[in-house]
Amino acid sequence: MNDWDEVVAFACALPHVEMGLFYGKPCPKLNGKAFVSQGGEPGSFHVMSPHEEKAVLLDTDPDTFWQTPHYARWPGLLVRFGSADPARVRSVIQRAWWDRATRAQRAAWGDRP
Repeated sequence: MNDWDEVVAFACALPHVEMGLFYGKPCPKLNGKAFVSQGGEPGSFHVMSPHEEKAVLLDTDPDTFWQTPHYARWPGLLVRFGSADPARVRSVIQRAWWDRATRAQRAAWGDRP
């Protein structure tokens, strides 16, 4: 994921995703809920992530996953563009999608990535 356009293209390829607004900026949404967004920091985007997973991501790959004090209590974190592990970034985005999915959408997808 080298830029926001790549993030949007990947996210919008997931089932049932539509573009909407999140804090006035376009972002992919599932069932009316944002799971990735532009965030407020240059060179990064925001992805939803449960606190437990967020802590692991921050600890294991701080070059990719990071936060500012603004995001510290929020169940999400910032992701730098151009990660050395794009497969991991895609998996984090897919998990964020799965967490926003309905039971029927989850059943059609399968287990949480």
